[in-house]
Amino acid sequence: MPRTSAPVSFGSIAVKTPLVQKGQRIGVMGGSFNPPHEGHAIVAATALKRLQLDQLWWLVTPGNPLKSNGSLAPLAERLAACARLAQSPRMRVTAFEAQLKTPYTAATLRFLQRRYPGVTFIWVMGADNLATFHNWQQWRVIARDMPIAVVDRPGWRFRALSSPAVHALSRKRLPEAQSPMLGRTNGVRWTLLSTRLSHASSTQLRAIRGPR
Repeated sequence: MPRTSAPVSFGSIAVKTPLVQKGQRIGVMGGSFNPPHEGHAIVAATALKRLQLDQLWWLVTPGNPLKSNGSLAPLAERLAACARLAQSPRMRVTAFEAQLKTPYTAATLRFLQRRYPGVTFIWVMGADNLATFHNWQQWRVIARDMPIAVVDRPGWRFRALSSPAVHALSRKRLPEAQSPMLGRTNGVRWTLLSTRLSHASSTQLRAIRGPR
């Protein structure tokens, strides 16, 4: 991808995140949310409740390095749309990744862990992302360093469970019934959560909306 300006220092106070307290467990759900929809809201609410999190962050990214960003709506517009869907008082909508000047999840999560060593962060994603997780930059590092909660999405469960990433991480899966222990138990790195399914799709919504 094109060279950009160097990321700010991971210790820089210029990067503004939601407020956290030592000892909290925080779910981080990243995405372009272009646009956000009911399926995203279900994933967020499921993770917040089932994992017994203190907070759930909607991390609105500047762009996805694995997707074309030609039809990407302005960041402020996507932030506002996410805020309308994130109705729980324990949900926060943030775009601090833009200040890091990196589109890569591995760098973002490394920043959070270094800045807040007393906080447990859990990466939250839909099963559609798990199916292609092996294409992400440093995906093995992400899986090694941060617990991952995968929430079911329609039509993706079996493709996700047969993916290269799941094959590599099969022995580190936490049973769904024990999901509140994610991030508290050594040796397990991820879990899959069943939930109500929504067929809403950002791709379909953009097609309905038409060219910007």
